[in-house]
Amino acid sequence: MAATNFSAFTVFGFSGAGYRIGYAYYPIMAFGTGFMALAFVLIGVPIWRAAKKLGAVTPPELIRLRFGHAPLHAAYLVVMVVFTLPYLALQPMGAGYALKGLLGIPYVWGAVIVTAVGVGYVLLGGMKADVWTDALQGIILLAAMLAVFFGVAAALGGFSHANQQVFERFPELFSRPGGGNALPMGIWFSYMALWFLCDPMFPQLFQRFLAAKDERSLRTTTLLYPLATGLLFFLPVAIGVMGRLALPGLTGKETDQILPLVVAKLLPPWLGAVAIAGGLAALMSTMDSQLLTLSSMVVRDGASLARRSPFANRYTKIVIVVLAAAGLALALKPWAPILEIATETFTGLAVLFPVTLAAVYWRKTNAWAGFASIVVGEILVVLYHFKLLPAFGFLPVIPVTVVTTAVLVLGSLLWPATRLSTLDSRLSPLASRLSPLAPVTARGWRWVAIFSFVFLLGNDFWAWRQATPLWFGLPSWLWHYVGLCLLLTVLMAVAFRKRKEDRLAGEPERGERP
Repeated sequence: MAATNFSAFTVFGFSGAGYRIGYAYYPIMAFGTGFMALAFVLIGVPIWRAAKKLGAVTPPELIRLRFGHAPLHAAYLVVMVVFTLPYLALQPMGAGYALKGLLGIPYVWGAVIVTAVGVGYVLLGGMKADVWTDALQGIILLAAMLAVFFGVAAALGGFSHANQQVFERFPELFSRPGGGNALPMGIWFSYMALWFLCDPMFPQLFQRFLAAKDERSLRTTTLLYPLATGLLFFLPVAIGVMGRLALPGLTGKETDQILPLVVAKLLPPWLGAVAIAGGLAALMSTMDSQLLTLSSMVVRDGASLARRSPFANRYTKIVIVVLAAAGLALALKPWAPILEIATETFTGLAVLFPVTLAAVYWRKTNAWAGFASIVVGEILVVLYHFKLLPAFGFLPVIPVTVVTTAVLVLGSLLWPATRLSTLDSRLSPLASRLSPLAPVTARGWRWVAIFSFVFLLGNDFWAWRQATPLWFGLPSWLWHYVGLCLLLTVLMAVAFRKRKEDRLAGEPERGERP
């Protein structure tokens, strides 16, 4: 799951952001994404149960089976495809940067080669090939980032020494709001919320929920995820920060190339090969999953909307090639830095979060209200893209989510769904169990309060503009977030243990043995 999610954005976008913004970028990614893992049980477990009963394979298909409403199904499908394509384009972009910076291969050819390889093994292997290659590439990614991190640090006189030098020359990289005043308080809060709203809506992650072996595997993933983000996300950000010593003066899209550039300048060729392996592992483990999920949505859901049987396998493979070509075309002329492209793409996918959550937990959700919320939300995304609306100091995802949720809730309150379909009846046990974290509502709300408090701790505005170095030359507030990532894992372990004890005292949970 981690490798599927961690993409070219993780390696090249994070290091570029570390170069421009500094260590302030680490918490919003490590803690924010680790906190997002709660959605794996809040949404992932219920939709896994539903998918097992209903035979759903794709996210839009589950929405269709839940509501039986063609316009909502079509809107959900279109949004997932349209806003995943730019995210897909980030993968050949990262490949082009890596191969150009380390091997001198032209950007275009680097993007083409990696796209062709990724398409090749998706066509040959399908879901199981994706899963096994993602697992292997995740290990390669972690090993490569550790090797590059220690190599760059050693080349600059040690990690503590490098941090001291950066702090003396670029102190803004050790405080918040970071270099260029990039993360004022409103933007900081927005990024923390963005990952919780958008990451579960990534089609490649959503489909993993449906494909999980059992509920226990989803809970284990949730438990370990903050540890993975806490460790892995630190490495490219720190590499980007140290890169300011070796290659000062990069601007704009150039900063996304800092990792291959600093490796080429400071490290021996064999470590350059390791860096290539890590970067390619990150982007290919996401690209293959995106291609597979997008193609299955286009084929299965497109056929359903056209009231036809799914296309033959040969047409599925054609769709995979076409989608890969579309992502490659977008990557050949990137219109912004990786972080900017990713943030806008993620906002478009976050529009789907309110209707997805309502589909799981609220029986009275009106399908037309869900459709209207998606349409209104995406109109707002377009208006924010052209800077025609004020964001009130936040990222657009905050006002967009507020308006989208209001449309959905008001529409469903004014015209509540009153006639339950067969699908609604089959899903009703899911809606009646408010939280997979607890068997009773009172305890469920207690855990909601606990995790909400932890989220507030992640917005430590009282420590703003502090930059005092502590251990290893890192600012004290950064260690606060390392502790929060560990705290998330501890709290989730306690919550799951309580859940298991309550279940064993009563009825066994579906999908698991007593």
